[in-house]
This record gives sequence, structure tokens and C-alpha cells, in this order.
Amino acid sequence: MQIVHTIAALRQVLKDRPAGTGAIALVPTMGNLHEGHLDLVRQARERAGASGTVVASIFVNRLQFAPHEDFDRYPRTLARDAELLAGAGCDLVFAPDEREMYPQPQRYQVVPDPALAELLEGHFRPGFFTGVCTVVMKLFTIVQPQLAVFGKKDYQQLMVIRRLVEQFALPIEVIAGETRRSAQGLALSSRNGYLSEAERAQALQLSAALRGLLERVRRDGAAAKLDEIEAEARAALAAQGWAPDYLTARRRSDLLAPEPAELAAGIALVALGAARLGSTRLIDNVEG
Repeated sequence: MQIVHTIAALRQVLKDRPAGTGAIALVPTMGNLHEGHLDLVRQARERAGASGTVVASIFVNRLQFAPHEDFDRYPRTLARDAELLAGAGCDLVFAPDEREMYPQPQRYQVVPDPALAELLEGHFRPGFFTGVCTVVMKLFTIVQPQLAVFGKKDYQQLMVIRRLVEQFALPIEVIAGETRRSAQGLALSSRNGYLSEAERAQALQLSAALRGLLERVRRDGAAAKLDEIEAEARAALAAQGWAPDYLTARRRSDLLAPEPAELAAGIALVALGAARLGSTRLIDNVEG
């Protein structure tokens, strides 16, 4: 596995691939990797094939952090990440610094459709998805992959990236990776390291609330009054000491048309939630 830090070096490595080499598959990350990320790399490896090239990017993107968020303290663990990536089947790690990615202030930015990007996560983190779309578009331009793998844990982000690829007619297949959870059921996140042991146990209440919300909507069927059901779920979580930003059930078609495999599996709804636990912001979702 190679590690490169500049755009020029990355492009040269990709240019020097032997003739007949398979697809390039990109897995964008901000580092501080966990098993969820490694699952995405393994999925990229499987889809790219033995002759393909799996590229993982590691870059903490300032553009998607608000001034009060954790950009400066976000863990940078490149040496450890590289070891994990090598074991997961990654071929090439692109780990630029900020001056390499943004040698000048990034005045040209990709602003996503507000109908999708300004609700839920985007409502509580203004500008977040503009930062995400801008860096992802830049990575797509630099790497020029045929495949890109994003996790379902950041569900709204996955929908925004799918729409970006569609709107710009990019020749990239966006592949969704399933959410990886701990043995106790906590969705793995790079920010889990901020949680104490007691907070980790408490964090399970978020996914439990989402499962309960989804079951209630299913049970009520066409008669479901989403506003009332969601308000009750948020109040129940708040009673346990949480401050939920949102806790909602959405029809998948409200976010983006489902993939054929999702339709075949009968997955028509998704419950999404975000809340702060101490100083840590957690997000999760449950499909059904």
C-alpha cells in the first residue's frame, strides 16, 4: 500500500497503473478510522476486483465544520489509520494537508439542493452539506473514480452525494455501505472516542428511540400522524436527559427515490435522529 500527500503524486500513481487495470474505487474519510470505515474499504475492494485500485482519502475538511465545532480537536491518527487500511485491502492512501487541498481560499463551492440539504442535519448545521459537497467534488475530480463508497450511518449525506452525482452526470457509481454497530448496538462513529463508558451505554437510547418511532409508524400505517408521533418520541428522549435536534421518520421517496434492491427488500421508511450527549453530537438511523 502506498501513502501519498500531494495531488500530483496521487495522479502519477494512478497514471502509472498497468494497462488493463480495473476500476478505481474511492472511500472518502476524515480518518480516525473504525470498523465501519474498514467495511467500506472491503466493499470497495470487492467491487473493484483484484485488478482494481482502492483509494482511501484521509482529510479533515474545515469547510464542513462550524466555528464552534470540533475541527481543532478532531483526532488525527494517520499512522494507525494506514495500518488498518492496509489490512482491509486498500491500495493507495491520499492524505493531503489543508494547504494541498485548499492552496487558496475555496471561493468556488458546490451548494446542494436546499430541499434536501437544509432539513434535518443541514437545518442544525448550516453550510455543512456545502462543505461536504465541495470536498467530495474536489476528491472526485482529483481521483476520478468509477466507484465511490459512502456509509449509510450518515444517511442524509449519502442521499446528498447521490443527488450530486446525478445532477452533474458524473460517471461514478455511488455504493452504500451498511451501518456497522458495536456488540451493544451503538452505531460506530469517529466521535465515539469522546464518550465515557457511561455515555456509551446511554447512547443506545437514541437507536432504541428510532426503532420505536419506526415501529409506531408501521403499526399506524396510513393513519400515522407523523408530527404527533415524532413529537412524542422527542419528548420521551428529552425526558431521559437528551436534547434531540431531530427525531423523525421519513418515506425514502421524500429524500431520494429508493434503489431497486431497497424496494425489493421492502425498505420504504427510514427513521433518522441526532442529539447531543454531553459535548458529543450523535447521529443514527434505522431503516424499515
